[in-house]
Amino acid sequence: MRLLDTKTLEYVEIVRPEEVKYAILSHTWGEEEVSLEDFLKSESKQLQGYKKIKGCCTQAYDDGYAYVWVDTCCIDKKSSAELSEAINSMYRWYYWAATCYVYLSDFSLATDGTLEHSRWFTRGWTLQELLASRQIFFYDQHWHYIGSKVELALRIASLSDIEQSYIEDRRLVRKASVATRMSWASKRQTSRPEDQAYCLMGLYKVNMPLLYGEGGFKAFQRLQHEIIKVSEDESLFA
Repeated sequence: MRLLDTKTLEYVEIVRPEEVKYAILSHTWGEEEVSLEDFLKSESKQLQGYKKIKGCCTQAYDDGYAYVWVDTCCIDKKSSAELSEAINSMYRWYYWAATCYVYLSDFSLATDGTLEHSRWFTRGWTLQELLASRQIFFYDQHWHYIGSKVELALRIASLSDIEQSYIEDRRLVRKASVATRMSWASKRQTSRPEDQAYCLMGLYKVNMPLLYGEGGFKAFQRLQHEIIKVSEDESLFA
């Protein structure tokens, strides 16, 4: 696992991330995102994606964390093997993180009165990030504190159509029926059709190779087959 040093903004390779205290970012992708290759280029510092990463590192450093993980710049997406490993490990990485920062790029405490219009609550990948993380702290587009997952649990449950108990206790997530977990993702969107299936692997504790180009239907069929291997819950076919 590749982490960022919150003080030096240099990369550090970690062999056993479950033994390291690190913070992790949850966000929605937008314009001017900064990749692994671009992060160390001086011209990238003017991009919104870089400023988001820098803001995350600053917050983590202030909170006493030496390392942070951000998906945009900590994965070499040119390597299919590394990308596949990262996506198959994503749920665990959020689960192991000491804390998760949710950055709402489309929300401002000063001008927006409600969280309901933020894209973060509608995206496929943010579902597992919400449910896997030990503790979550929400921030607006200026890195102003909004509240914790515990403080906002009732609102989050309403916006996500997820029972509050699952928001408050992540140990219950994998005890929910297969159909219930599927229902949590039913109204969420992903940019690539295959990701509708791939973003759910962690919720069911399954792994499978990524085959971008296979289409959403085939990807979902493969996901179902993997779930059948590890679960006798027939609600999958309901």
